Amino acid sequence: MAVTGPQKFAKDFWPYFNKVVTTVIVFSQLVILVTTAAILFMFNFLSTNLLAFICILVAQLILGIVSSIFVYKLAAQPLKDLLAAIIHISGEPTATTPPNPNDERFDKSGFKDVLQTIYELASKDGVPAGVISSTPASGAGVTPTAQVAIPTKSPTAMIEAALNETSCGFVVMNHDRKITFSNKAAPINIDAQGVTSLSLIFNGQETLDAWLEDCDKNAVHAERTWSRIPNKLPEEEGRRFFDVIASYDKGAESEVVLTLIDRTSLYAVGEQELDFIAFAAHELRGPITVIRGYLDVLEDELKDVLKDDQHELFRRLTVSANRLSGYINNILNTSRYDRRHLNLHLGETTVTEVYDTIRDDMDLRASAQNRLLTVNIPADLPKIAGDPASLSEVFGNLIDNAIKYSNEGGSINVGASTKGDLVELTIEDHGIGMPASVIGNLFQKFYRSHRSRETVAGTGIGLYISKAIVESHGGTISVRSEEGRGSTFIVSLPTFQSVADKLKAGDNSNKGLIDQGSGWIKNHSMYRG
Repeated sequence: MAVTGPQKFAKDFWPYFNKVVTTVIVFSQLVILVTTAAILFMFNFLSTNLLAFICILVAQLILGIVSSIFVYKLAAQPLKDLLAAIIHISGEPTATTPPNPNDERFDKSGFKDVLQTIYELASKDGVPAGVISSTPASGAGVTPTAQVAIPTKSPTAMIEAALNETSCGFVVMNHDRKITFSNKAAPINIDAQGVTSLSLIFNGQETLDAWLEDCDKNAVHAERTWSRIPNKLPEEEGRRFFDVIASYDKGAESEVVLTLIDRTSLYAVGEQELDFIAFAAHELRGPITVIRGYLDVLEDELKDVLKDDQHELFRRLTVSANRLSGYINNILNTSRYDRRHLNLHLGETTVTEVYDTIRDDMDLRASAQNRLLTVNIPADLPKIAGDPASLSEVFGNLIDNAIKYSNEGGSINVGASTKGDLVELTIEDHGIGMPASVIGNLFQKFYRSHRSRETVAGTGIGLYISKAIVESHGGTISVRSEEGRGSTFIVSLPTFQSVADKLKAGDNSNKGLIDQGSGWIKNHSMYRG
């Protein structure tokens, strides 16, 4: 007798079960109908009111069928979900949507654990090693006993089981970016349709998506590392942080291998501190503004009686107050950026107009630090699409860094030019410069090289928020540097004419410039498996 395979059983059982239950419901309702009619007949109800008799029977039949169907649907739903899960893991083609263990109704009923157990058991690959029997081979006078298959784990299954015991996440994708394997620790999401996807959030344009697209075009073998990559937004439950190592091998069956090292215990402390600092910064911004205002008023009122060294003291106080105000704004903007709130309304402006808002402050900072600041921004440059307040913060951050990392008496050159549909601002210094190992991490939040931590004060988020602001304008920021010879930062911003249509369609919002799969608003790597 042939044994029906699990796929065939899973496929055929539900129609059979429906047929049996339907038969039972119909039969039971007929029995109830006949019983009700007999009781009414015994009490002579039929002879007194035939119409009422028929109405009662019809009503009873309808109510009985409806209630039976309701009870059946309620009671059979777990079985239906169970069968859908079995059909899904068996690989049989079906239009049935597999149940998602994360569904709220499963969590409340406790059925979530049942589904997760089924999916986990299905992921453990096993092959039969042989068949044994408790008696010798059948022969004359010998009745063979039932044979028992003893499954033995394959090397692949053993590796998968071992990976599921680790705290590191592992994800394997093929050339089509389909997830072919993921272990328990990987940040995997299963949506309502049963589609599996990788859940990681990359700030900015240097996402996993963008890197893989570049690898497809230009690389055969490549590797890339990202630090402090969360799987959820702030204030979402279950947020974790990973250092992500991506390995690319063009044309291989497992073309992309991701290793995700859980650093939640390390990075979560910094995130909590940032939340507290952002709250404190918000409270400090008001008093700092008042202090800056009083310094300006006092210096203006006392300018006729102050000596030269006292004027210099006021200038230094003003520089310090402005720098503190800049730190506070950086912290607040970083907090907003991490929560996807850095949405801007961009207008028609020029690089010159933006720089003019910080010109005096930059000149004061440079003179106070004994640096020579030279600014050459042509007046005939095309207009850009920008938010002057945000861009002035970027320009101020970059020039302030150039001042801090220049040598005593050093020069800083600020220039601008047109490159196609972009306007490029360059900030060049001739200071200490940076090695290549530092440049790769320069725009990460809280990153500061060992050398800069020892010599220059700072928070480590100025360049991070500058990058966020520039990319929220649809632009890019980059750096060229050589250790001991200085650095050059380049900010590229689209001309207003090149993005005018997108801005008009979005009521001057920047969403049209950055609302892309590889952008910082939609940056979950939704690779499906």
